[in-house]
Amino acid sequence: MALRFRKSFKIAPGVRMTVGKKGVGVSVGGKGLRYSVHSSGRQTSTIGIPGSGLSYSTTSGGKQYKSDAYRRRSELAKMERQQRKLEELDFARYQVDLYENELLLLKSIHHESDDHIDWEEVSRREPPFQKGAVGPNEFEAARILSNFQPGFFDRLFGRAEKKRAALAINVDSARAQDEELYHDWARMNKVAKRMLQGDIDAYFEVIDDFAPLDDLVEFGSGFEFGTDSPEEIHVSFDVNAEKVIPDKQLSLTKTGKLSQKQMTKTMFFDLCQDYVCSCALRIARDMFALLPVKYVYVHAYEEQLNPATGHKERLLILSVRYDRGMVDKLNFEMLDPSEALVNFPHHMKFKKTKGFDEVEPVDY
Repeated sequence: MALRFRKSFKIAPGVRMTVGKKGVGVSVGGKGLRYSVHSSGRQTSTIGIPGSGLSYSTTSGGKQYKSDAYRRRSELAKMERQQRKLEELDFARYQVDLYENELLLLKSIHHESDDHIDWEEVSRREPPFQKGAVGPNEFEAARILSNFQPGFFDRLFGRAEKKRAALAINVDSARAQDEELYHDWARMNKVAKRMLQGDIDAYFEVIDDFAPLDDLVEFGSGFEFGTDSPEEIHVSFDVNAEKVIPDKQLSLTKTGKLSQKQMTKTMFFDLCQDYVCSCALRIARDMFALLPVKYVYVHAYEEQLNPATGHKERLLILSVRYDRGMVDKLNFEMLDPSEALVNFPHHMKFKKTKGFDEVEPVDY
């Protein structure tokens, strides 16, 4: 079972795609829509050397995580690179920390969310400067060149002209920066207007450029987005519980050594339910943050063995229709994502000793 819409696209683990040759994600010289939307385009700074100018975040993808679980995950990743230097007992403690963080992460994926975008406000933003006028970076670089006064030693050793030539090059570099700045604004403005007009292709371009679910792709989940209506978006994803959820429980003995034992089926299925429901809620939050939609439909799939055929089949195990009004009222830090399903139309069959059973999609 898959999404059946006239317009849809997929994101598979390990693959990043761009929607459309003239879409948001492939603009030559641009820094991506996330960069443009989350910066005002009005900030300037002194330019003395090429590369100075506007100040923006340079983190990968422009995204910064907020929850303790995600920040701790980054810290543990750094520690892993130093594991060979750790003593045996320290490494055992590290493995247990990593395991406990992994469990916490599975239950708190919904704590993360992209920042909300007000596309109305974005569409009203003024350009950084008037087309054809001198931009802020070029203006500052030209001012520095105009005010350049060679010092005594510059004249003595014949360095004055070399420095003046370098400052002239800075002016050219600053002009290129301004052209890119204006281009980013124009692209951002165009996309914002398309979003407000309910352009579904623009929805997909924004999802592709912002890549809100990339951290879930790292877990091995693939995603498919589809819709025929600008008021809703459907997202299906693959659970891959066996790859995501650990099969062993880790702890420390009284002497500080590592203890491992097989995880019980009950605990495994309980973690699986937490993970699936947390992912579903996280997906809904991200879609509401990025898109001007009223409803987000989330459909979770899992491969299960069919005892009658001996083959694995891809089955729908959760289908939810989230509405923006109710999602906005939730306290994400305190809620249980599986319990939160009572607030929305949904189909889920779950048993603590067997896990998920196949369900039908919610009506739409």
